[in-house]
Amino acid sequence: MKNVSSTPWQDLPPEMSRALRPHLQAVVAEIVAVLPGEVPDYARPIEGTFGEGLRLGVGVALGRFLDLPGTSEPALTEQDRRVYLALGRGENRQGRELQTLLAAYRVGARVAFRRFATIAREADVDPDALVPLAEAVFAYIDELSATSVEGYAMEQSLRAGEADRRRSELLRLVLSGAGDVQAVTSSARLTGWTVPERVVVVVVPQERADDLGLALGRRALVGLDGDAVVAVLPDPGAARAPLDRQLAGRRAAVSPGGSVQDVPAALALARRGALLAAEGLGDPIWVDGHLATLLVHGDRVVLDLLARARLAPLDGLKPATRDRLAETLLAWLQHRGERQHVATALHVHPQTVGYRLGQLRELFGEALEDPQARFELELALRSRD
Repeated sequence: MKNVSSTPWQDLPPEMSRALRPHLQAVVAEIVAVLPGEVPDYARPIEGTFGEGLRLGVGVALGRFLDLPGTSEPALTEQDRRVYLALGRGENRQGRELQTLLAAYRVGARVAFRRFATIAREADVDPDALVPLAEAVFAYIDELSATSVEGYAMEQSLRAGEADRRRSELLRLVLSGAGDVQAVTSSARLTGWTVPERVVVVVVPQERADDLGLALGRRALVGLDGDAVVAVLPDPGAARAPLDRQLAGRRAAVSPGGSVQDVPAALALARRGALLAAEGLGDPIWVDGHLATLLVHGDRVVLDLLARARLAPLDGLKPATRDRLAETLLAWLQHRGERQHVATALHVHPQTVGYRLGQLRELFGEALEDPQARFELELALRSRD
């Protein structure tokens, strides 16, 4: 019974190598001649560097294969592995699909087996060895293919890592505002990112930023900035629906649009907008629709002092009464004292509004007639709200 741990070429008689080796260069030449017609990407004159590299690769492959019959050695030595890793990496650098190289391997295996089988028969090698020869050839090609696949993936990973590093550096440059237009443009060119005329900055809490880069695509520069994930991408203008869908559920904030030079200021606004998103005021928050709210909430210390000073007359009331009167006062200020409009906004009867206004006049007195006091009261009530 065949040993399951044996190599496919272990069953080949060593004399097969002796019969095949004198014909090695002729088989190499046949494979090199056939490849351009079988693999379109290799359809070029077999001369110069390309031809030399192709002949070398085929020659090394077949030479190593002829070392294997009758042995249990691995398909490739470490030196051979480096050759086929390099071939895979080279395909990636040339911008070709890996299938091109794998197709060339398959063509080479087919031609090699056909020629080897013919030579073996002419040399009176045992015909029963032809089946193991086929198994060995195609198992060997599988090993070459797997090694080149590994090299291709290695190069792909390295290139992706380098591209990501460059995009991260570009994002840092844009967020910091340290680079002028020329510096940003030069850096962007290295990453393949086209600098938009207008951009927005998106801020997303880190815990809600899974696959954000994938969702926004390569048009966006995405990276971690402090405790949040930040993206810089083209300003969608009025066409906000797609970005709304991509950011839904993330509690994101989107800055107003501006040039790349405006990004540091836009980032600051988006971060403040993210606080509103965290409070459930929108998902996502488009900052340009909440500028007044951001202004009101701009300095909490000052606002708290103002609120305590202006709303002090409500302090002695029960919480429910205090809330009703504060709500009524804000509506009255917003609707410029129009009782019917206040009643509509509060969903109460105008007489109820009149009753509450009477209480408010007792509490606040002449402050309700002073324009500056009314302005500060509205600020205080909005911040409280």
